[in-house]
Amino acid sequence: MNNFSIDINVDVGEGVGNESQLMPLVSSCNIACGGHAGDNVTMRSVVKLAKQHRVKIGAHPSFPDKENFGRVKMDMSCTALFATLKHQIEDLLSILREEHITLHHVKPHGALYNLVAVDKKAALVIIEVMKSFVDPIKLYVPFQSVIASLALENNIPIVYEAFADRNYNADLSLVSRTKKEALIHDTDVMFKHVYGMILNQKVIAVTGESVPIKAETFCMHGDNFNAVSLLKKLRINLEKEGVKIR
Repeated sequence: MNNFSIDINVDVGEGVGNESQLMPLVSSCNIACGGHAGDNVTMRSVVKLAKQHRVKIGAHPSFPDKENFGRVKMDMSCTALFATLKHQIEDLLSILREEHITLHHVKPHGALYNLVAVDKKAALVIIEVMKSFVDPIKLYVPFQSVIASLALENNIPIVYEAFADRNYNADLSLVSRTKKEALIHDTDVMFKHVYGMILNQKVIAVTGESVPIKAETFCMHGDNFNAVSLLKKLRINLEKEGVKIR
């Protein structure tokens, strides 16, 4: 039996309302902090749930665009982008201080996450935001991305992330949500997808190619309509293979 240890993270506070079911199944979470979803009420509620279940807490900042759920690229100046991201993270930090909890990580959301993976200008804004905090905060990043390289150059601790419920292109970009094969809904397919990345450090792209990838944390989108049942089965299957979730 193999001896692997991974983190499973989930995006929460996005208005779905399934956090109480998700928290017992994950080891870290990314809380929407007002950009694409969420407000002080939802943040406080999810923080308390995460604290109860001893789940590591991350900020999930976004382009300030609730209308499009942060999934459309916005044309913003670097100054404006920095200001909104800093504000979003600070809002969550203020709640964490009340609860005497440390912010574990930051993970950009949606279109911003995809943009900073390939765009140096936008990625540098994230870097400056991270450097503006006194305490070291981890950054969840995709493998071989622009943001990962810049973070390492600037001594920002990173955690490589892959997606449990999303398919990949051969260049390690995520298959567009406009395509039917973007999301993974089958429990057996999801297990093979994730376990292959853990065991072999490779992912099978939608083109059929086997592509090298590294991941220490695996994301399930909380707004996936069957996220809870998928996570339950994924955990069972991984634990059968000796994979520890922590």
